Amino acid sequence: MKQTGYAYAFGAGTIINAIAIWKGAAFCIDLKTEAEIVLTDDKKIKGYMEEGGDTALIERCVKLTLSRFGSTSGAKVATKSEIPIASGLKSSSAAANATVLATLDALGEKLEPIEAVKIGVQAALDAKVTITGAFDDACASMLGGFVITDNKNMELISRVERDSEVLILAPEKKVFSSATNVGRSRLIGRWVELAYNEALEGNYEKAMTLNGFLYCAALGFGTEPMMAALEVGIEGVSLSGTGPAYTALGSPELLDLLEPVWRRMGGKVIRTKVINTPYLNTGTNTGARTCR
Repeated sequence: MKQTGYAYAFGAGTIINAIAIWKGAAFCIDLKTEAEIVLTDDKKIKGYMEEGGDTALIERCVKLTLSRFGSTSGAKVATKSEIPIASGLKSSSAAANATVLATLDALGEKLEPIEAVKIGVQAALDAKVTITGAFDDACASMLGGFVITDNKNMELISRVERDSEVLILAPEKKVFSSATNVGRSRLIGRWVELAYNEALEGNYEKAMTLNGFLYCAALGFGTEPMMAALEVGIEGVSLSGTGPAYTALGSPELLDLLEPVWRRMGGKVIRTKVINTPYLNTGTNTGARTCR
């Protein structure tokens, strides 16, 4: 057994938010969360997040992964992240994936990527940081590219690779998924189903834009960032997750036009890209906080 482990995972943007119909779609983005773990003999699991926040999720990920292999070790686990917390950019899914993979690295064990995803999803449900388990977000984070899923049955429906640049508008406000108004989200289900069907046809931009307007209406977010994107010719723009961040897919030229407009709206604007092949690297620490 190695005793120490390291891994990373990426965030994601929303195509279809799964809360309304338990079916979702997402794409992997080049914002990284790193996790480092040290196994101990005292059987206690202690987490630390450099970016702040509740450590229950990462501690539960470690516990479930150790239990999967019959280990009774304790652990110290630390994460650091480029992903704004509670913004709809899948920081929890990235943290869960990175932590599960780091624990596997420490144990010297391997799992199929989907099996590793499922551990993180269960941990997220146990820690009550998600409503549906966010299987779609976790798959995008782990597998890369564009994914479509059935979250209730934890089934990956499709995955494709496609290059695109991404622009993110992340307001300062934090919105935790667990506090989302599920009832209002379910009211728009029949229309979200239409957007989901567009995603199944490969019309990701159309799907995410429909999704964005629907969830903005249901959850009370403004549509001005989306309208600004449409005005410059962007076809794919959405509220990401349950907000408050917005994401847009487009060519460098179109994002060059949108970026200054979004900057004037306040908050943090991030220019990044879709990641199609995010993994699989473990064992090389590039800067996560050393656990002590």
